[in-house]
Amino acid sequence: MPGHDIITIGASAGGVEVLIALIGGLPSDLPASLFVVLHLASASRSVLPQILARTTRMPVAAAVDGEPIEQGRIYIAPADNHLMLDDGFVRVVRTAKENGHRPAVDPLFRTAAEAYGARVVGVVLSGMRDCGTAGLLEIKLRGGIAVVQDPTEALFPEMPQSALDNVPVDYCVPLARLPPLLTELVQRRAGEAPAEAESPHGLVGEKMEAPEVEFTCPDCGGNLTRNGDGAALTFRCKVGHRYSPEGLEDEQADALEAALWIALRTIEDTAALARRMAMRATERNQLHMTAHFEEKVRVAEERGALVRRVLLGTGGGNGSSVGPRPRRSSQRLRG
Repeated sequence: MPGHDIITIGASAGGVEVLIALIGGLPSDLPASLFVVLHLASASRSVLPQILARTTRMPVAAAVDGEPIEQGRIYIAPADNHLMLDDGFVRVVRTAKENGHRPAVDPLFRTAAEAYGARVVGVVLSGMRDCGTAGLLEIKLRGGIAVVQDPTEALFPEMPQSALDNVPVDYCVPLARLPPLLTELVQRRAGEAPAEAESPHGLVGEKMEAPEVEFTCPDCGGNLTRNGDGAALTFRCKVGHRYSPEGLEDEQADALEAALWIALRTIEDTAALARRMAMRATERNQLHMTAHFEEKVRVAEERGALVRRVLLGTGGGNGSSVGPRPRRSSQRLRG
């Protein structure tokens, strides 16, 4: 049996510095293939391959769809594309976003587990939200090894902490221990992957029936279906957008905020038009029409003030608001 020679790494906010230290600490003759996903804003131009190439003698490059998987190479997910694995080659595809990200960590972890089973090591590094948790659980279900950066030292601890809370993690180590640990795991023989991996919750990945749920996809408006349970719980639409519960909550909040800004702009346009119509009625001495349009202005201004209070986080009298929103986990790398 080969060793654990498929190393998949996921990071988000605070991940660049961690990746530099991790890749730089690995031996250049490591007999393994490394695959890295760093969450990026869709419009970003990723310079991560150039950054990491300065830290190692291993070849580092953005992955190319269909290229063969070779040992001793580091494949980086290109901007605005998912990095996935197949038997013997990589896939770079611009399919639907997952948890609002493309590239996303979970597609890499999930497809690596499907293609290589017990040979896979999944590594979750610094980042926000629960991205990577479902994919890391899939790696465990198929006999692979789950590793997380110690969240107490991560700049953004949410991703590794979520993995610890929901996945039977094999190793939780500080950054300084990650390179020697991965080097050791590569030398170990991978065990046989079980024919049918059972999750800690008694469910098998996404092979269970997916009933419709009463949610719509924030990206396309389609119906979402529920897949899995517990740490493996995700919601997926027919187009392919996929969310963890936390990711879905964040995307719904973003969609709500965007809708409120559109509503505020429409209300302000309505008020501006009503003012103009009131002035025109006054010039024509149509006093009843002036009063009519002035009432429209008053109502629009009251509605606009309410929406603005909600958007600015002061609430609408019921303690609810959509702002201020936390920063998203995507990073923009500049060369």
